[in-house]
Amino acid sequence: MGNIPIDAVMGTVLDSVMSTAFWIGILWVLTKIALYFVAGRVLVGIAGRAITHIVIDRKTAGKGPVRFDPRRAQTIGRLVNNVVSYAVNFIVLMLILSELGVDLAPLLAGAGVMGLAIGFGAQSLVKDVITGFFIIFEDQFAVGDVIKTGNFQGTVEEIGLRVTRIKSWTGEVHIIPNGAITEVTNFSTNNTVSVVDVSISYESDIDRAAEVIRRTAKEVSETNANIVKEPEVLGVQQLGASEVVIRVTAECKPMTHVGVGRELNAAIKKALDAEGIEIPYPRMVMLQRTE
Repeated sequence: MGNIPIDAVMGTVLDSVMSTAFWIGILWVLTKIALYFVAGRVLVGIAGRAITHIVIDRKTAGKGPVRFDPRRAQTIGRLVNNVVSYAVNFIVLMLILSELGVDLAPLLAGAGVMGLAIGFGAQSLVKDVITGFFIIFEDQFAVGDVIKTGNFQGTVEEIGLRVTRIKSWTGEVHIIPNGAITEVTNFSTNNTVSVVDVSISYESDIDRAAEVIRRTAKEVSETNANIVKEPEVLGVQQLGASEVVIRVTAECKPMTHVGVGRELNAAIKKALDAEGIEIPYPRMVMLQRTE
């Protein structure tokens, strides 16, 4: 078999490149790649809107035959949205590689073997993913809950497949692998109780002070929507060195007890001042001996 002249080969290649069919083929491949990309973005957008719409419906009372906890619905909605996004992006990538002439069969087979190897080597990653699913479906906590795990406490911003994001009240965002979450304290599941201790002097009338405190706490509960039950004056909590401590409790919505306590303290202080009931403070009494 004779050697083919280089000039003939170059001429054939040049003719192919200059031909209209070649450029039409290139343009068609680029068009299909662009269509795949746009279609993927559209599908992710539609899925996100549909999931958001479902979550809103579940938050609205009386809609739908099945009632879901809004917290859990929002959390599952974000997780499903992430899973759909990953799946669509993977399919789009495979279609683009197919258009570029990449044989997907050996690529997928190699990916399977590599995935198996990674599964054995990245057990912590698998543990994070499995723990994340159990956190959601057991409803241990949800997006928007205030939780404490380990040394971290704050509001849950996102529960992903691998990590959970917690934002503390001072603004720091903690990213915690789901597998590292072994113990959780959820402050948002049930109502909290605000405990206020009011100190009055020994010279004051305890019954009168308790009545003023009870009346003031009731007035605060009527104007503060975070108080779900009328506050209770439990009575004398402690006999101190220079004061009598009267305890007041108020049941509040989750994680509102701190603000309610501040408001009760301020209102009770003003009411005691108006009634002339003395709040004890350090003082010194000097006795002078006269001859």
